Amino acid sequence: MTRPRQFDLIAFDWDGTLFDSTALIARCIQDACADLGVPVPSDKDASYVIGMGLIEALQHAAPDLPRERYKELGERYRHHYFAKQHEIVLFEGTLAMLQALKARNHWLGVATGKSRRGLDEALQTVQLQGLFDATRTADETASKPNPQMLIELMSEFGVEPERTLMIGDTTHDLQLAANAGAAAIGVSYGAHAHESFAGFETRYVAHSTADLHDWLMRHA
Repeated sequence: MTRPRQFDLIAFDWDGTLFDSTALIARCIQDACADLGVPVPSDKDASYVIGMGLIEALQHAAPDLPRERYKELGERYRHHYFAKQHEIVLFEGTLAMLQALKARNHWLGVATGKSRRGLDEALQTVQLQGLFDATRTADETASKPNPQMLIELMSEFGVEPERTLMIGDTTHDLQLAANAGAAAIGVSYGAHAHESFAGFETRYVAHSTADLHDWLMRHA
């Protein structure tokens, strides 16, 4: 088996990194807040929390809601999201990029703020079956930026942090990588603006899937 050039394990965030879902998630958070009659967060504030576990995200999006009502807010979010999730598509070029990395014998993982139910439903797509070697979700381990989900992925394959690359579209992903001692790439086409990555050490910031694919083929 050919050893990858620099990274054995490449872990991807999901929403806003592989799937073009940022706008839908933000809108569902806003709709859930409106349902409960609490102040509706701006597009920027609703997008900021993407990548966190659902309850942590809703606590940031609706900080004045009584704690006992966050479960209800989460149920309204899921109602809106599952009604619209069929609209979500992979970013153009994502499938080819994943297949190319798989062909080079990288282990591919997912570290996401999604629920296990939500991720498993997405992974049932025929084109994605068999591409990912392991996945972790926020409801089965700690939410980002706690490093636990990335640590678990590294442990599953016996990969050292220096041979691990985390790719994501938010500062939560970059902080997750830093907390786990892994390298990171930011993508600027998701939930967080490119400027917000300035305080983090990244190997690269990709501005499209094609840009990311090219960097990975040359350096990963």
